Amino acid sequence: MSLDTTEKQQLINAHQTHGTDTGSVEVQVAMLSERISKLSLHLQENKQDFSSRQGLLKMIGRRKRLLSYVREKSEQRYTGLITKLGIRG
Repeated sequence: MSLDTTEKQQLINAHQTHGTDTGSVEVQVAMLSERISKLSLHLQENKQDFSSRQGLLKMIGRRKRLLSYVREKSEQRYTGLITKLGIRG
């Protein structure tokens, strides 16, 4: 359910804004989205795992707050991030 180092590095390289960027909002949302999708698959198989479900809901809330922050700062960055990640149908 957690991301290994190679997956993290691939996400950072795909979403970073400059060469040394590892913690921008875009990178954080991309990592959260990947963790959310993995945890969702886990919960489909393990319906009784309530502690993981609580963690999933916390991650979804955190991603929502980060996305609203990006939307406040720049609508263009927000729409680019949403289309790049394929979230918010």
